[in-house]
Amino acid sequence: MARNTPLKNSVFRDLDLNFNVHPNSKNLITLKDEAAIRRALRNILLTQHYERPFHPEIGSKLKSMLFENFGPQTELSLRQEILNVINNYEPRVRVVSIIVESKPDMNAYGVTITYYIANNATPQSTELLLERLR
Repeated sequence: MARNTPLKNSVFRDLDLNFNVHPNSKNLITLKDEAAIRRALRNILLTQHYERPFHPEIGSKLKSMLFENFGPQTELSLRQEILNVINNYEPRVRVVSIIVESKPDMNAYGVTITYYIANNATPQSTELLLERLR
């Protein structure tokens, strides 16, 4: 989808990756609008390059950046990588701010992303905890 494409009266849908089944219809439950965008942002940020079949270009290097030393330079690099990934792979979102807070006692970074969804006047926010696994 091109960045300049108008998305009037769009309803954004995505599958719930927990694969929960609706009790009455027995269909998979779908996420809509804000929940779908929130899940899509989380998925694209936590995906590494070469993790998606047939699309090695999709992903970020956030997980590898978590092993850098804690400090303002690493926070700035994380913020820039998050902004680049969102701008490249999520055209439904316009980022307002990205706050990266180092948490050295937890070996993690707290990330808060504030953004607008296309054709929605209320700002949305997503929080992630990026932590080292080993």
